[in-house]
Amino acid sequence: MAPASGQSVPASEAALGPRHVAVIMDGNGRWAKARGLPRTLGHRAGVNALKRTVEAAPKLGIECLTVFGFSTENWRRPVAEVSELMGLVRAYVESDLERLTREGVRLRILGRREGLPADIAAVVERAEARTANNDRFLLQVAFNYGARADVVDAARRFAQAVKNGEQEPDQLDESTFGSLLCTAGGPPLDVLVRTSGERRISNFLLWEAAYAELVFQDVLWPDYGVEHLQQAVNEFRSRERRFGGIGVHDVLAAG
Repeated sequence: MAPASGQSVPASEAALGPRHVAVIMDGNGRWAKARGLPRTLGHRAGVNALKRTVEAAPKLGIECLTVFGFSTENWRRPVAEVSELMGLVRAYVESDLERLTREGVRLRILGRREGLPADIAAVVERAEARTANNDRFLLQVAFNYGARADVVDAARRFAQAVKNGEQEPDQLDESTFGSLLCTAGGPPLDVLVRTSGERRISNFLLWEAAYAELVFQDVLWPDYGVEHLQQAVNEFRSRERRFGGIGVHDVLAAG
């Protein structure tokens, strides 16, 4: 059962995790089409779902929420739709930055800054600077982000460090490589959620999701609410995480 509005889960329950949830917010276009509305209104409804989810996550014991806002591939969409999505980023920050600051939310934007419109880059930098010292909750928005691009960028950073004489090739290990990704410094990913019923992760957090639990939910993103997030949390808690090892049930069966 989800906690009542304004309440948090008990500490013992929160300790079960997940600490870090990532969401592929899928289904805005289908939500709008089903209602005979333009796709832009689906995206606007999706922003409201994001606000609900950000508000609900800390109450469920989640410390970090990472959402897929705009991928490196989304530039291929119609110009009008891309412009609308950029405008929604600006509107979300302008309308919610003060509230996020008051509530102790740190906002972090993941992805390439190169190629972003100047006004959007300025909004991003202002929001990150304003919330930099907040530590109650971490909200990461992947914007102009692609996991393969992030891996390539990390590899280039290390190669450049080797070229500059700052690193040796044999110093590269998983920890070092992870520190070069744009998600460095955040908590390990526990669960990756995708809405709308699709069953793929679409170039999102490929490195980070290596041992994350995958949860696919048959709800269009604009309809997402606290009850759906609670369902994802419950699904995570029902699973036994093995990280390549042997689970408790396997040990008991073999015993």
